[in-house]
Amino acid sequence: MASSFQAELATAEVQRRTMTVLVIAQIVGTIGVGVAPTIGVLLAGEVTHNEAWAGLARTASTLGAALFGLRLGTLAARRGRRVALSSGWWLAAAGSALLVAAAQWSLIIPLFVGLLFIGAGSAASLQSRFAATDLAAPRHKARSLALVVWVGTLGSVLGPNLGAPGEYVGSTTGLTVFASAFLIAAICLALAGLIVVIWLRPDPLLLLERDAHIPTGATPGKQPGRIRQVVGELRGNRQARVAVIAILTAQVVMAGIMTMTPVHIAHQGGSITTIGITISLHVAGMYALAPLVGLSADRFGHRITISAGIMIFLASLVIGAVRADDTGWIIVSLILLGIGWSFVNVAGSALFSAVVSPAARASSQGGVDALSNLGGATAALVAGPLLVITSFSFLSILAIVALIPLTLLMATRPLTPHPAPILGRAARSSG
Repeated sequence: MASSFQAELATAEVQRRTMTVLVIAQIVGTIGVGVAPTIGVLLAGEVTHNEAWAGLARTASTLGAALFGLRLGTLAARRGRRVALSSGWWLAAAGSALLVAAAQWSLIIPLFVGLLFIGAGSAASLQSRFAATDLAAPRHKARSLALVVWVGTLGSVLGPNLGAPGEYVGSTTGLTVFASAFLIAAICLALAGLIVVIWLRPDPLLLLERDAHIPTGATPGKQPGRIRQVVGELRGNRQARVAVIAILTAQVVMAGIMTMTPVHIAHQGGSITTIGITISLHVAGMYALAPLVGLSADRFGHRITISAGIMIFLASLVIGAVRADDTGWIIVSLILLGIGWSFVNVAGSALFSAVVSPAARASSQGGVDALSNLGGATAALVAGPLLVITSFSFLSILAIVALIPLTLLMATRPLTPHPAPILGRAARSSG
């Protein structure tokens, strides 16, 4: 009993240290990632001078998050969270540095490559929330995940507004406003990687695997492949499938509407300041209430929390469909869109973390993030031409249709997760 108690105390101490490092890195890193939804979108239009190419450029960062999400998940399974997360932040820093050149000299290829690589920062940010649950007690998994999501509020709200400090940097360096903004972003992203690689010790995932008796780095050779491993996990785990559908639905609905909102407001004569404020408020909606969402999922269950998110999504999309020509109402719609995403995504992610098997944990989490971002990238890419040939109201109606499958699942399928063992608890049961 004494050894079990000491093991739990050690686990709690490591979890506190892990959360501190993840929180600091998340704040710093998301400042860099936050430039993509606004400044990256505007830069794409300025450099390409073509709506079709601009639409592809706008989705590049989301596509990058999808591509790097699976790779970072595989890297985490082999080398741990510290190596995977720091790699993601540093790849994004390299992408942001490329965007400095793209913005300064209107270079198309560095624009696409830079936006693609900055998506690695989004992947690192997303996987940080799963890292927060590695050693968390089952009753606190959603709360721990939500805290990491929440602290991204500061960075994600500041990121879209880097144009203001960019003007100051530009006046002293000779860089354009956009180039200066991406220079600031590159520094923040590089610093986030440095924080993780220095202080995320001991590695929470490696400790979890050691406690579950999973040989580090041995899993890849025993499995037929990471993609097939994820598919196998989902095939045999119904609750994991429900969680993935929730995460994917939230991302598709949010990305399809949010990505086109700056374009829609600009077409209505809105200024870059209005666009920046709108996206900042949207991002605040995504993250600001995350701790309450986590508490709700822990206390009332994932099903109730996801269902509440669906209702908030519906309110947002109805406003977007009915009041598309009113910028004030569009801002309200975007705030609600962010809050709806928070409820569905946080609860869905916490559910997935609770029910996925330890052997497939990191790979499956990376695969889910990759699938989510790929769905978001596809939605954003399709939304561009649809906005051109139809309207913002029509996009909102399509997003309502996309909510139907998840709504039916919540109405008919109970969710009763069975958490995987964690360090300390597993030791106690085996002792």
